[in-house]
Amino acid sequence: MLRKTLFGIALILPLAGGLAACDEPGPAEQAGEAIDDAAESIRDAFDEPGPAEEAGREIDDAFGN
Repeated sequence: MLRKTLFGIALILPLAGGLAACDEPGPAEQAGEAIDDAAESIRDAFDEPGPAEEAGREIDDAFGN
């Protein structure tokens, strides 16, 4: 019984820690997002997005992705 309890705790703690990691993006994540935005702008200059792609981007922006 004790072994099952300890095994359950060992499984749950890393998962809970991952969920509570951090809310603020760090400098590396911000730099990555800036690079992604620049690449998207360059791609859009050559191939304009359609209405479905624009709607998808608006949804991503609304959810913070």
